[in-house]
Amino acid sequence: MRKVIVLLVILTIAATAMAQDLGSTRDIPTKNTPNIQYTPPAETRQGGDTIGSATPIPGLPFFDTGTTFGFMNDYDEACPYSGSTSPDVVYSFTPGADVTVTVDLCGSGYDTKTYIYDAGMGLVACNDDFYFDAVCGTYVSKIEAAFLTGGATYYIIVDGYGGDSGDYVLNVSGFEPCVVTCPVDAVAEGEPPLGDGYDDEYNSGCNGLLGNFQVIDWTNDEDGVAPYDGYAWLCGKSGWHLNSAGGEVRDTDWFSLTALSTGMMEFTVESEQPCHMFKLSPLDCGTVGVELQEYPACGMPTTLTFPVTAGEEIWLWVGPSTFTGPVTEFTYFMTVSNNTFDTVPNEDMNWGQVKSLFR
Repeated sequence: MRKVIVLLVILTIAATAMAQDLGSTRDIPTKNTPNIQYTPPAETRQGGDTIGSATPIPGLPFFDTGTTFGFMNDYDEACPYSGSTSPDVVYSFTPGADVTVTVDLCGSGYDTKTYIYDAGMGLVACNDDFYFDAVCGTYVSKIEAAFLTGGATYYIIVDGYGGDSGDYVLNVSGFEPCVVTCPVDAVAEGEPPLGDGYDDEYNSGCNGLLGNFQVIDWTNDEDGVAPYDGYAWLCGKSGWHLNSAGGEVRDTDWFSLTALSTGMMEFTVESEQPCHMFKLSPLDCGTVGVELQEYPACGMPTTLTFPVTAGEEIWLWVGPSTFTGPVTEFTYFMTVSNNTFDTVPNEDMNWGQVKSLFR
């Protein structure tokens, strides 16, 4: 299991303790190289042992299950973790026409890695960690948007991290890009474009050296005066990149706002990539924890609703559910209600119009 540089927080709900990671970076761990004794596998409904015995994929979408336990360690790629000694299995695919594919191991039971080779063993795409949740698994892999040329043969490798092996679930399908559209008067988050070597001090909150929070102090209400019935909405950017040391970094966005009146506050996020959205407490970087959480995704705007007291400071957090992926940047749309405000955007849109964006 990887060592993680994190703020480890404990969420207690119904007497059940859950750990959540608010951090933006992690170390690349030292690899071990255990000897794996080969045992002929009992499974036959799965990938082949080598490229020479690869299981063919007849068409898309394709689904299969199997195990890597007992197979040989024939291949490895660094994305970014190298030196793996895990056993691997192989599938082959020759698309009839140009296609962009997703290779998804959601539901696999161990720390996976997956990558695609062309016929000359050139690396086309690779992913080690994509999922960090109770549904798809922890440190489970997914490749998105890998372009394959029609008529060419490709090899999909199901592998593992370190020496891990086990049961896997494989879905290969055509890739359908997700687009989240923000309204024209949404306030832009304003963070500089993400890129390798970027040092994130923009709304990085407790993850940054400067402790910068982005203050939400506007409203998209029709007139900005009582009775208050408006929402503030923000068009955010997040994603992944590599730091100057080559480590994986995700962009985490920390927000601060003040409750306008005693009552309920709504916090809604829709994202082009799987995300976490948190309400944090207590408001101290040394002890901050996750009080409430949800997992928004594209086409699935998700809302946290919670009580607030007039004048109360609130911390909110949005960030990817993983540290790595095939994209460097993606869009999310965020709305908040019942916050104090100083300004009103010039171009107004009522909440009914915003809700129509989610239908």
